[in-house]
Order: sequence, then C-alpha cells, then structure tokens
Amino acid sequence: MTLRIGILGASRIAESAIVEPARELGHRLVAVAARDPLRADVFADKYGVERVLPTYQDVVSDPEVDVIYNPLANALHAPWNLAAVAAGKPVLSEKPFARDRAEAARVAAAADAAGVTVMEGFHYLFHPANQRALALAGDGTLGELTRVEVRMGMPEPQPDDPRWSLELAGGALMDLGCYGLHVLRRFGAPSVVSATAVQRTPGVDERFDAELVFPSGLTGFTSNSMVEDEYSFTLRLIGTRGEAFVHNFIKPPDDDRLTVRTEDGTTVERFGPRASYTYQLEAFAEHVRHGAPLPLDTADAVANMALIDDVYRAAGMAPR
Repeated sequence: MTLRIGILGASRIAESAIVEPARELGHRLVAVAARDPLRADVFADKYGVERVLPTYQDVVSDPEVDVIYNPLANALHAPWNLAAVAAGKPVLSEKPFARDRAEAARVAAAADAAGVTVMEGFHYLFHPANQRALALAGDGTLGELTRVEVRMGMPEPQPDDPRWSLELAGGALMDLGCYGLHVLRRFGAPSVVSATAVQRTPGVDERFDAELVFPSGLTGFTSNSMVEDEYSFTLRLIGTRGEAFVHNFIKPPDDDRLTVRTEDGTTVERFGPRASYTYQLEAFAEHVRHGAPLPLDTADAVANMALIDDVYRAAGMAPR
C-alpha cells in the first residue's frame, strides 16, 4: 500500500524529512497548503506534490490524503495535530510535540481516545548508528554507563525565522534541546541538576545547557546553540569500560561513523548513506499499513515536553 501524504506548510525541513524519503520509498505526496499560496505553488512544482489546496484544513479533510506530515512552527504542531486526529488521519509530527506538557497531554488524550497515531518525529531513533550506540550502552560493552553527553550546534537562523519567535514557541531548547533530552530519557527518568540559558530576546534562548542526573547516579548533559559557525550534532556514551561516540547522530549521512573505544582497542563502524528520515518514514508506513509497533508513542511525547518545561524552569525561564 502506497501512502498518500498531505503536507502542512512549505517548510525547509520538508525536503529532507518527507519529500526525499517518500520518493525513495515510493509514497505519494498528494497535497500541500501554505499560508502563502505562492510558496505552496513553488513547493509543489519543485517537489512534485500532486495538488495545492487553499488551507491546512483542506489538506487534513481531503479524502485522498491518508496521513498528515506536520512541519509547521512549534506553536502550530498541537492545533493541527488535533485537527488531523479529528479527521481520523495519522500524523507524523515534527518535534517538539507541542508548546508545553499541558498542550502535549491534550493531543495525547485526543489521539489515544480516537485510536489515531500521532508520532513525534525523533528520526534519530530509527537510524542503525544510534540504535547500535544505545545497544552498546545496554549490553555491557561499555561497562556501567556513567555519563551521556549530547552536544548540538547550528549556524544562526535568519532574524525572521520562527525559531526566534516566543509566540511561535521558538528557542534553542525547543529546536535542538528536545533531541538531547529525548536521548537522555532513553536511560530512564532524569532529574534536572542545573540549567543555564543565553537569551537572544526576552524568553527566547539562543544557547541552552542542562545537567541532569538519574537515580542510578548516571549523569547527562545537553548543550544547544543556534549561533555556531557550523553544524555539529554529537552523541557520547561513557562507561566504566569504554565509550561510544556517534559523530553526527542527527544527520548520519553527513558522517556515518560510530567510534567505539574499549579496553580492547578502538573500532570505527559505518552505516552508509541512507537517511534517518527514510528509516523513520519506513517504520511509520509499516505501522499505518500493517500495525507494526513503533518505538515512540504519545506518552513518550508528553514526558519529553514535561522535561523541557522542567529544564526551562530550572534556568529561570517560563515554559513556552
């Protein structure tokens, strides 16, 4: 069964997150809408979307659309995920799931009650490089895990980018830090030790660091900056017998190495050019078509938003 995908908005992330994976896997991009009709027309022409519709609601309601891809600004994730749920359409939603825990909980309750899947797009989790690193952390190869570090940096977005808007729920923690916190939560339920933010404008962080601790004594750190000279997305898992380092856990095709250092020496594993977004869409499609299980659910999304809220408060900032 080929999925017929409806896209909300003409965002930059859509090319890598849905257009290329759909093309590779043989799914159809049947509809798109954007606030600016001209942008929707250009997007459709460029990427081969079959139809441009007037509004997001038209895409959600279209009987020719099987599933919704929602890459809108953060503040619009929850409202349009709720609209898709009301229409009975499964949703692949860009992260973060919502503006805060309360909003995430409303989406989760509606989705669960309707029996409609809304999956937060933490695509990294579907890539074999990251799966392998997490497996090494759990199978004793690294000994007892003592620390996990997620460091993320990117060049500065344009001044009018939604990521700089408090109203649209922007900020470095929301855009980048949600990944780091999600990775850390693969190891349990951490508590916040400390958090520091550099605010670009009141309430909108351009840098955000957080230190966390688990009941076992495992510590975690997430560092996030939207004002770096270049992209850098690294994951380091440190244990008593060694460490595993994913050189680019967000975009493995740019650097597909996993370096493992143990008492026995250093090895470098490679995982090829296939994108994490392709693995993600493949798993999502198998779930929609055949009921295959997913590693992410609405409870996970709510828990991640709750931790984001806690980290913001620890830095003396209000949740989005």
